Amino acid sequence: MHGLGAIDPGRIIDWGHTAEDYAKYRPGPPLSFYEKLRVLGVGLPNQALLDLGTGTGVLAREFARQGLARVCGSDKSETQIKMAIELAKKDQLKVEFVTASAEQQPFGDHEFDLISANQCWLYFDLNKVIPEVKRLLKKNGLLLTSHFSWLPRLDDIAHQTEKMILKYNPQWTAADYSGEVPAFPKWAEGHFRLKSMFYYDESIPFTIESWRGRIRACRAIGAALSDQEVKKFDEEHGQLLEKTVQKNFTVLHRIDAHIFEPL
Repeated sequence: MHGLGAIDPGRIIDWGHTAEDYAKYRPGPPLSFYEKLRVLGVGLPNQALLDLGTGTGVLAREFARQGLARVCGSDKSETQIKMAIELAKKDQLKVEFVTASAEQQPFGDHEFDLISANQCWLYFDLNKVIPEVKRLLKKNGLLLTSHFSWLPRLDDIAHQTEKMILKYNPQWTAADYSGEVPAFPKWAEGHFRLKSMFYYDESIPFTIESWRGRIRACRAIGAALSDQEVKKFDEEHGQLLEKTVQKNFTVLHRIDAHIFEPL
């Protein structure tokens, strides 16, 4: 998310530890996100796409479902990639998944029309990933960075959940997202020109079960706490939700995207 920390002091973030919940309860941006991208020339049938930091392949699998000519996804977590492969196979989707860091990809020069990075750009070493993106993109290729974030300052369920997260993991630095989306991120200066950008809010439906799972799959809980701590948090979180929400509810999210052309 824009303006929030990528490191939680004293915590090791292991996304592989939460791969099962991640695959089941983090479906990624809604279909409206992909519809807006297509209008802007991103996600067209003739394009080849590489999704960096793909996790369980949420973006990669959706782009493959939409019929892109070639879709690849990479992540440094072997556990996440194994889950992505299983999910793509289950849905009979053709995606090439590889275990690799964003900064060092196994692909050749100028193979991709598009490179995407959803909710993960802040974790990369920009001094290394920016030249790697430029190496991988074809002439006139595009970089898409995007986020899909709940809004704790506008949504009470998100606010109450974050209070409980901080009770169990006070080192978490990604709390209290303001929702601010810069017109042109500072890191892109001197490297990219902005072709287009957008942001909008959408109420995302959840059940108590799926919101619990979504939170277990977040960096502050499943990727950072021990199994025992996760279980204890999840039980208390479930009790909170049973008292405060209906079985079906929504949580307000902000979806944003920046589409860049390399200088």
